Amino acid sequence: MLERTEIFETLQGYLDELLEIPPETVTLESRLYEDLDIDSIDAVDLVVRLQDLIGKKIPPADFKAVRTVDDVISCVETVLQK
Repeated sequence: MLERTEIFETLQGYLDELLEIPPETVTLESRLYEDLDIDSIDAVDLVVRLQDLIGKKIPPADFKAVRTVDDVISCVETVLQK
């Protein structure tokens, strides 16, 4: 199973690759919509990449509740534990 730090580093890479957000500016406390300026389409792209990473579907209702990078990591961990 993926470690929390691996998920975080991969997420930083995805944000850089998809949205040109420098990895060093992404912290666990970063708010997706306010701090990182992610919109709903960006969020869908991110979910697709995360699903490819973990090999499981992330339920839309689970991801809808995320607000921070830490929330995204927790969501991925929850799906992995199912």
